[in-house]
Amino acid sequence: MISRQTILFSTAFLLISLPAAAQSTSRQAPPSPFFGSVVKGAATPAPLALSVKDAVQRALESNLGLLLQEESEATAHGAHWRALAGLLPDVSGTLVSRRQVINLEAYGFPAKPSIVGPFNVHDARIYLSQPVIDLSALNDSKATALTQQAEKYGVKSARDLVVLVAVNLYLEAVATSSRVEMTHAQESTAEALFNQAQDLKSAGMVAGIDVLRSQVQLQTQRQRVIAAENDFEKAKLQLARAIGLPLGQSFTLTDKIPYAPMPAPPIEEVLARALESRPDFLAAKSRVEAAQAASRAAGDALLPSLRFDADYGAIGQTYGSAHGTYSFGATVRIPVFNGDTKARRVETGSLLRQREAELADIRGRVEYDVRAALLDLRAADLQLQASNTNRQLSEAQLTQARDRFGAGVASNLDITQAQEAVAAASEQYIAALYSHNLAKASLARALGIAESAVSAYIGGAQ
Repeated sequence: MISRQTILFSTAFLLISLPAAAQSTSRQAPPSPFFGSVVKGAATPAPLALSVKDAVQRALESNLGLLLQEESEATAHGAHWRALAGLLPDVSGTLVSRRQVINLEAYGFPAKPSIVGPFNVHDARIYLSQPVIDLSALNDSKATALTQQAEKYGVKSARDLVVLVAVNLYLEAVATSSRVEMTHAQESTAEALFNQAQDLKSAGMVAGIDVLRSQVQLQTQRQRVIAAENDFEKAKLQLARAIGLPLGQSFTLTDKIPYAPMPAPPIEEVLARALESRPDFLAAKSRVEAAQAASRAAGDALLPSLRFDADYGAIGQTYGSAHGTYSFGATVRIPVFNGDTKARRVETGSLLRQREAELADIRGRVEYDVRAALLDLRAADLQLQASNTNRQLSEAQLTQARDRFGAGVASNLDITQAQEAVAAASEQYIAALYSHNLAKASLARALGIAESAVSAYIGGAQ
C-alpha cells in the first residue's frame, strides 16, 4: 500500500509540475512518461549488478519523461531564434537574367514606336534589411529567451523527479527483496516447528491437532513465499522499465539501503534553501518575467519602428557591360490602427495574471512540500524505532512459545500466534524502513537537490 501511494503521488506531482502543453487533453490520463523509458541496447546473458547510483544514472539517460522535457527545451530554443529574426539583419542575394519586351505607352510614354525590345537584362544584387528601433520585437525576443530559461529549469526539475522515481522504485524493489528473505526465514521456522510437532506426536507428548496446526502454518508460509517472490520480480520489472533496461535483462540489487539516521534541519534554513534551488519555482519566476516581456511587446507594437534597407548590384544587357547600382534608405513605420494589437494586449495581460497566480501557488507548494517532507521524516523515524522494538519483542515471544511447546506445557496454538506476530512485525519494520528512506529522498526532492544529494540522504551503498 505504501509503494502504491508513493507512485500515485509521484504521478500527480508530475502532472501539476509540467507545463500545460505537455499534459494530455483526453479524459483518461495516459500513464506517466516518468515510469517509461527509451530502451538502449539488448539484454546480456550475464546478470547485471545494479546499485542505486547505477539505477539513477541509467534513468537520467533513458527516462521518457526527461527526454520529452529536453525536447521541450529544444522547441523553446527554436522559438527564441524565430523571435530573434525580428532583430537580426536580413541579408539575401539574387541573380536575375531575363529577356523582355516593353510597351512604353503602358508607362505613360507616347513614343513611336512604343514597343521596345526584345532585349536582355542581367542583374546580380545583394539586399540588406536591418531593424534599428523595434521595441516590440526586442521584448518578444526577451520573452522567448525567458521562456527558454524556464524550460531549462523544467529539465532540472524533471531530472530531480526522475531521480525520485528511480530511487523510489529501487527502494521498493529492496523492500520486496527483504520480504522474500523474511518469508523464506519464516518458512524455515515453520518447517522446523512442523517437524518438531511430528516428533512430539510420535513420542505421545502432543495431540494430532498440533501437527495439523503446524502443517497449516507451514503451507501458509509457503504461499507467502510465492507471493513475495512474484512481487519482487514485478518490482524489478517496473524498475527496469523506468531506467531503460531491456525487460529481458536479469539483474541483482547490490545496495541494501539500511537504516541511516538523519537529523531534521531547521525549518527556516530549509525553506530558504528550497526557494533558492527548487527548479520548478525558478521556472515559474522565469515564466512570469516572460509574460511581462510579452505584455510589453504587445504594448510596444503601437510605437513607431525604424528599419534600414539597402541593396547593391550590377545590371546591364550583358554581363560584360553591367554597371554597379545601389540604393539605400530608412523606413519609419507608424502604426495607426491594428485590431491584432488590441487582441495581443488582452491575451498577454491575461497570461501575465495566470503566471503570477501560478508563481504564488508554487511558492506555497514549495513550503508545503518541505514541511510535509520534514513531518514524514520525523514520523518515519519514530515508526521505524517502534517497529524495530516490536520485531524484537515478537521474536522473543516466538522463542518462549517454542520452549513451552517443547516442554509440553503449552499447545502449538501459542506458536502459531507468535509466528503471525513475527510476520506482522517484520512486515511493519520493512515498510517503516522503506518509508524512512523514501522520506529522505522526498526531502531532497523538496529542496531541489535530489540529483546531487539523494545518495547521501538515503545513506549510500552499503
